[in-house]
Formats: sequence, C-alpha cells, structure tokens
Amino acid sequence: MANKGPSYGMSREVQSKIEKKYDEELEERLVEWIIAQCGPDVGRPDRGRLGFQVWLKNGVVSGTRGRGAGSMPSCRSCGAEPQTECQATFYTRQILSKLVNSLYPDGSKPVKVPENPPSMVFKQMEQVAQFLKAAEDYGVTKTDMFQTVDLFEGKDLAAVQRTLMALGSLAVTKNDGHYRGDPNWFMKYAATRVSLRPELGSLQEMG
Repeated sequence: MANKGPSYGMSREVQSKIEKKYDEELEERLVEWIIAQCGPDVGRPDRGRLGFQVWLKNGVVSGTRGRGAGSMPSCRSCGAEPQTECQATFYTRQILSKLVNSLYPDGSKPVKVPENPPSMVFKQMEQVAQFLKAAEDYGVTKTDMFQTVDLFEGKDLAAVQRTLMALGSLAVTKNDGHYRGDPNWFMKYAATRVSLRPELGSLQEMG
C-alpha cells in the first residue's frame, strides 16, 4: 500500500528531482503557443511553476490588475483602468479544454466547455480529465500523458509540459489547418531536447 504520509527521505529527493525537470523556457514557449492557439482572451499567467499551474487548472489569470499590468484590459469587476490598482480574481474559460477544442473543426469539438468556469474542484478536475481523453484520442500516447494530480497537486508539472509539447507537435504534424503559431518551433525544440521519459522512469523506480 502506498504511503500517504509526508514526503520524507527518498520520496522527497525524488520529488525534488522531478521539480528540477520543469523547464522555464518551455513554459514561456507553451504559453505563447496556447495564447496563439486559443486567442488573447485566455490571458497570460504569472511566470513560474505556480502561475502556470493555476492558469491551466482553473483559468485564473491574475489576482491583480492595474499598475504594471501593461496591456491588460480594464477590470470588468470594478471598472478600474490598467494603470490603477485593482484586487480581484480573474477567470477565463477552461484553457486546456479550449486548447484541445481549437485543434478540431467546428461541429466536432470533443470537450464541452461550461458557460461559466466551474468553481468546485471536482468539476475542474472533470474538465482536465476530459482534456486528457481528448488529447489521447487526438493521438498523444499514454507515455506522454500527465495525470490529473500532476496538475492539480503540482506533483509533476514537467509531465504537464510534456503532454502539451506532444499535443503541439502532433498538431504541426497533422497539418490540417487547425494549428496556429510557428510550426517550426515545435519541430526544432523537440529535436534539441533530451526526452524526459527514461529519467522519469528511473525516478519512479527510486520512489
């Protein structure tokens, strides 16, 4: 039976090594692709693992809009202009669902996106599960798929990156007119990166 207690000893070491596999450069590239693919209404996350995680799992763009927000639009909650401070929580449509739907033609979208983003965690997790099913149906292999807990609990955000990388690469390869962005980037990046799979397999054995 798996130990559900705190992460001590080897398990903490394994988690630390997994976290080190998170690629900040890849994060930036994936964010740019998702925005190009889905449109600017998905917003832009705060930089770093946490910002990327929160953005993908429930569509929170930022807790603050205003000074330093640059081109961010005025706040719909209070009407504050971009150069004024505004404390609020901003939600977008479910980003992962919108991403995979954008790779399909109209009338064949695999994930139903609720009119209002769900606030309950289990509903958010259902949306992620639907994304994973749609990504697998699209052609992403099981070995490239993250698990829901990898995103929601931050267990392995490198695995989340790997899934998105595989999805983007497939979209470029299909060349069916639905991919948006620079098609050369995915090919070049995939060719110059060392696969994470063998190392992750070794880490799992250690755990």
